[in-house]
Amino acid sequence: MTAKNTLTTAPPYPVEQAIKRLGTNLRTARLHRNLTIEEVGKKIGTGPRAVADAEKGKISTSIAVYTALLWVYDLLDPMNELADPALDKEGLSLSLSNGRTRASKKEGLDNDF
Repeated sequence: MTAKNTLTTAPPYPVEQAIKRLGTNLRTARLHRNLTIEEVGKKIGTGPRAVADAEKGKISTSIAVYTALLWVYDLLDPMNELADPALDKEGLSLSLSNGRTRASKKEGLDNDF
């Protein structure tokens, strides 16, 4: 029996809301540019279903589709700052306090996430 991916079936609420908001924003960007779903699908090399799924904020839609949509609307630049280690205040603080350069394997599993 295969384990279900709970991230796609029951994602954390903030994750689900962020993806839905992104989808809504992408739809608005498309409509502002007076483009159809079919036209955008051709521009990014996919079918209209992938575009529609992204605009609905479908959690299982590939990050490549979301990123390509940002690119086609000339909205990709902010992606360069996502998870930038230089902007990760907590990560930088923790790194300075323990001096580690790589993570070590933990013993067993915990529910800390």
